[in-house]
Amino acid sequence: MSDPKPFDGKLSLVTGASRGIGAATAEALAEAGAHVILTARGATPLEQVEERIHAAGGTATIAPMDLNDHENIGKLAQAVAERWGSLDILVLNAAMLGSLSPVEHLDPKELERVFKLNVLANQALIGAFDPLLRRADKAEVIGITSSVGEEPRAFWGGYGASKAAFDTLLGAYADETAHAGRLRVQIIDPGATRTRMRQLAFPGEEPEAVKAPEVVAAAIVEHLLGDAPTGSRTRVDSAA
Repeated sequence: MSDPKPFDGKLSLVTGASRGIGAATAEALAEAGAHVILTARGATPLEQVEERIHAAGGTATIAPMDLNDHENIGKLAQAVAERWGSLDILVLNAAMLGSLSPVEHLDPKELERVFKLNVLANQALIGAFDPLLRRADKAEVIGITSSVGEEPRAFWGGYGASKAAFDTLLGAYADETAHAGRLRVQIIDPGATRTRMRQLAFPGEEPEAVKAPEVVAAAIVEHLLGDAPTGSRTRVDSAA
């Protein structure tokens, strides 16, 4: 009989799970025993992540969807409630970079799309899955943020403002749920990581110069197993 894994019997949901940090986190959670629901817009890359999880002995379910359609989020929450009844781990990873531009030149329509995914969709996810998180014995919410949400940087005003709003949203949710002691919210800043978003932001950078998404995924699992208080914010600085 194999040794029990830390997340055996746990259900997790990871957004933006088709590549990068989301895919690596989904695979790490599955390796630790969780059944992982994978969401992203593209079905084919999600299927590839699912296949890797199954090949490694884990279990996963894909749910291709556009998070900008809040009706989709509600339907997913209803389906999860009907099949599993509760949710143990919610990883809010999906995000849009948008154009790096001086504040006065930001395109209003693009900025609206950035906020729609980076802030409004995450609020919709919290709203839809909060009842399921509260049904778990102990629930965890992980929000993937950026340093530019905490420290403003030239040309990053649009994305940075969306992440600042995201951080505030999660911080408030942590404070609102702290009294019960059964739901913990943690904010993770992955730092420089080898992702498609990083390539878009720094096109001249050598990918091997920054750490792999798997390093961040391992840190997320470590924080889920750790004792950091709700509302905590951590930066993953290790390079590999």
